Amino acid sequence: MLEIIYEDNHLIAVNKRPGDLVQGDKTGDLPLVEKVKSYIKKKYNKPGSVFLGVIHRLDRPTSGVVIFARTSKALTRINQQFKDRETQKKYWAIVDESFDSNSGTLTHWLKRNSKINKSYAHRLEIIDSKKGILHYKKIKNLNRYCVLEITLETGRHHQIRSQLSFVGYPIKGDLKYNAKRSNPDHSIDLHARSLTIFHPTTKVIMTIIAKPPIKPQWNFALSD
Repeated sequence: MLEIIYEDNHLIAVNKRPGDLVQGDKTGDLPLVEKVKSYIKKKYNKPGSVFLGVIHRLDRPTSGVVIFARTSKALTRINQQFKDRETQKKYWAIVDESFDSNSGTLTHWLKRNSKINKSYAHRLEIIDSKKGILHYKKIKNLNRYCVLEITLETGRHHQIRSQLSFVGYPIKGDLKYNAKRSNPDHSIDLHARSLTIFHPTTKVIMTIIAKPPIKPQWNFALSD
């Protein structure tokens, strides 16, 4: 089932479930982009193929906001906003309760290993590394865990996952980045909470917010 959280003639935003692919890969599993195309085709009774531009992606085990462009003009304009860093992405991540800093910034140099689809964080610049910067604040203490709200200044491959792991606080369920155990559904507790953009035609600033998955820790995070 698709959870559509915003829709107009130019954009459509979906709350991605953990495990969904945004675009197709070698697994051959049906990606989110094709599911959304089918939704549009059926809802609007469109003949022929449906245009849908992929603007950005989320890792397969994560959840949260994903937007697609319904026109080529919207695709070009939103892509430029991402390139110019005019967008703002906020994530929620669940880590161990011993995380003792209420707010701060993490800066590392990240190097991607494409063969194993993993990025490694380094304190100092090394060959072929890219600078990764994120800002965090603790927003909720849970039983044995806490929730961090993370704002990305750069958008590197597996940036949040690799940086939090490097400082000793891997995301809950993220075995690839040294979590102690997996989640039963093989997800990781990283959620793209919101995305702020300029609408491609009206230029109005808009923030699209996605509810986290229904599971105990996220339910506690949303409670007062």
